[in-house]
Amino acid sequence: MIKKISLLASLAVSTSLLSGCEQAEAQDAPIYGNGEASVALDSVRARLPEDEIIYFVLPDRFENGDPQNDSAGIEGGRLKSGYDPTHKGFYHGGDLKGLTDKLDYIQGLGVTAIWFAPIFKNKPVQGTPGKESAGYHGYWVTDFTQVDPHFGTNDEFRTFVDAAHARGMKVYMDIIANHTADVLYPKECEGKAECGYRSKADYPYQRKGGVSGTAINAGFAGDAAMTAENFAKLTDPTYAYTPTTAAGEENIKVPAWLNDPIWYHNRGDTTFKGESSRYGDFVGLDDLMTENPRVVDGFIEIFGDWIDDYGIDGFRIDTAKHVNPEFWTRFTPAMMERAKAKGIDNFHIFGEVFAHEVDPGYLAQFTHRDELPTVLDFAFQVAARDMLTGKDGTHIFDKLINGDVLYAGGEAIARQLPTFLGNHDMGRMAHMLDAAYPDASEEERLARISLAHVLLMTTRGVPTIYSGDEQGFVGDGGDQAAREDMFPSKVDVYNDNRLIGTDATTATANFDEQHPLYLLIGKLSEIRKQSPQLRYGRTVLRASSEKPGLLAFTRGEDDGTEVLVALNMTNEAIEQNVEVGTNSTSFSALAGQCPATVSAPGSVSINLPPLGYVICQATPQDKK
Repeated sequence: MIKKISLLASLAVSTSLLSGCEQAEAQDAPIYGNGEASVALDSVRARLPEDEIIYFVLPDRFENGDPQNDSAGIEGGRLKSGYDPTHKGFYHGGDLKGLTDKLDYIQGLGVTAIWFAPIFKNKPVQGTPGKESAGYHGYWVTDFTQVDPHFGTNDEFRTFVDAAHARGMKVYMDIIANHTADVLYPKECEGKAECGYRSKADYPYQRKGGVSGTAINAGFAGDAAMTAENFAKLTDPTYAYTPTTAAGEENIKVPAWLNDPIWYHNRGDTTFKGESSRYGDFVGLDDLMTENPRVVDGFIEIFGDWIDDYGIDGFRIDTAKHVNPEFWTRFTPAMMERAKAKGIDNFHIFGEVFAHEVDPGYLAQFTHRDELPTVLDFAFQVAARDMLTGKDGTHIFDKLINGDVLYAGGEAIARQLPTFLGNHDMGRMAHMLDAAYPDASEEERLARISLAHVLLMTTRGVPTIYSGDEQGFVGDGGDQAAREDMFPSKVDVYNDNRLIGTDATTATANFDEQHPLYLLIGKLSEIRKQSPQLRYGRTVLRASSEKPGLLAFTRGEDDGTEVLVALNMTNEAIEQNVEVGTNSTSFSALAGQCPATVSAPGSVSINLPPLGYVICQATPQDKK
């Protein structure tokens, strides 16, 4: 039997009802499922984006419900089918049936929405000889209308969506409009590992192969003139390179119009800087000419059909910042309109805008110029990482929260940004903490990652949990190194990882509902669901420092019902007076040991053990 490592006594969480939520009685509280009875779909769709707790999952790495589809019916070994459960870069066998079978486990975390990596049919294997890997992650799409056979069928997807909805859970699809699989390849780069980017200045649209080349595409006014009339004059795609297709792949893409090279930029690989960031191929993937109205219309039809046919509840948009803004200003309203016509009034769209700094302004520009409803909150992730690893002081939380007004819609929209600790690209927070504190004991490791989840579940935004975090997964870094199997893994570099909170390894199934992190997240989820302050309340920074130490903030208004959250980021006990609203007179503990009363109007004494925290519900005088 696997030994469990208990949480520190200071990390005990109360599941008592929230005494300060009486003000919510005047409004309809969101309805969440509990797995015991079917929930009306209208009730699910009535919830706002900030009412949700998201669980992100790679279907291939979650649960294998049907071993018959592991190779997708493709013979010839792993370089044909993409299936090799011993290699971290190939398909392992997880599928939609497995995800459906484990919905009770996911719901037990308190999760209310599931976001999964793309399930569209992918090119099974890509890469130069010796560097091949598979499309298990879902981002190498060839057919945007069908579920990848490694994952199941369209009917099995419908079964999954219906089962999730019946439990009161929403379903968010991961979509891509920036690129397709790597099918086109420049003739000039055959035999080369890379294909350098060729700019519009050196290789203009009206010349073949450079400024001194033969005249082509007469009258084309450039891609800034985004009209059908103008793009009708762009007929020859050989301005920079000569796009070619391997034998047998000429018609591999669906819908069929995607097979024509004219719908792509064809300028070579991106450097992720300057012009190439929007026009270059993302690691060789065919970069779509999203300035062309035909491409915009095509993707409105593609993804609108998934809303119409399956009634999904939202989109996460991959590589959103690499697409021209004008595409999103047409695409997003069209998706919202399709969703509303389906009765999905709170359709949640969030774009991936990868960022490396606590810079809300950088993220916010995409909600203005590009008119994306929300974006993944990379600024939160960086702030959380830097505070929790001791790289920076807790004062950076102030920079994060003060930037909320920069988003289109201000603080109200900031409350709808999905927040996260780590993901399948950058790696897990647990790995970052291990790197920062290599000598930490098992108890300290658990305490630190628990503190991270308290921060995630109590700040503004929509908390997003990466599958495996609740089982103490750590990983070895980013990308493939952070994509461990939940079902028994055959990957050696996963199975040698030292998980947190358990003696288990990834060599066995990790769906332990008694794991301390699973229990903690479940209890924090219940606290959040019962607290309108934690879902909708404004954030006020109450205490911070320019070095690792205390972070304290309140959620809600100064009406005596605010929620106070305090976290100790250090290995030393902290006792400190913290400002609170003057109408808050006493507190009840939602988690940790909260002070019973204020020390004086507007001030409360906080006493936290090392790596401790409290979540305290204020009670106004007339409610005592």
